[in-house]
Amino acid sequence: MSDSAFIEVRNLSVRTADRTLVSGVNFKAYRGRVLGLVGESGSGKSLTCLSVLDLLPKGLVREGEVYLERQKLEDYPSIRKLRGGQIGMILQNPMSCFNPVFTIRSHFKETFSAHGMSSSENTARMLEALKEVGFSDPEPVPDLYPFQMSGGMLQRVMIALALIMESPFLLADEPTTDLDTVAQAQVLDLLAILKQRRGLGMLLVTHDLGVIARLADDVAVMRNGEIIETGSVHDIFGNPRHRYSQKLISTHLDFSGQTTDGNGNALCL
Repeated sequence: MSDSAFIEVRNLSVRTADRTLVSGVNFKAYRGRVLGLVGESGSGKSLTCLSVLDLLPKGLVREGEVYLERQKLEDYPSIRKLRGGQIGMILQNPMSCFNPVFTIRSHFKETFSAHGMSSSENTARMLEALKEVGFSDPEPVPDLYPFQMSGGMLQRVMIALALIMESPFLLADEPTTDLDTVAQAQVLDLLAILKQRRGLGMLLVTHDLGVIARLADDVAVMRNGEIIETGSVHDIFGNPRHRYSQKLISTHLDFSGQTTDGNGNALCL
């Protein structure tokens, strides 16, 4: 693994006026590898993820430093162009991420426009992106409205939008949470294929250890706004050091039995 991280977070904290929500977070994420950020709901995972691209809600303040390919986030001339350019992003609950009165084509047009590109010249690019994410016949898709599509279909469109500018890195915040079991498996298969095909790096935020076992190379465990343990996926599943990590994995295995990674290798305590 190259020592040059695509994303490096140093001493990250997120605060309100009177409360610290994330404290002293440090991690590195690399091209071609998936860093899984795992922990129970409310542990600070999503806030950490949103901080990377300066997308925190109003009223929250980020402290600490974020570097993208060794350049400080604040030194980029346009953070907006980083979003969807150098780094794509997919979120949970795809239904809430699309404007219901605009077609899928309109969402692509907006993405192209944000990056100074003409949508009329990129129809073929849009269709190719939709085909890459699993639409065998992409031609009808752009003229559909979000309410005409399932959650799994919309999540595929979101991934296509996130990667349409050929982003080398993806932030995925609970990408399968609101999907049914079949759609979850399809999205995980797609992300695994894109990682292999594109050499895609990923920061994967989830509370689902099955997703971590399936996709992650490296794992950071969060609790109460702090990262309490990091290691390879095999180290965290096979020999967790922190009592909280041990409890998370034990509970997961009690419900799901043996866990395997994306290559079918057993990840057991």
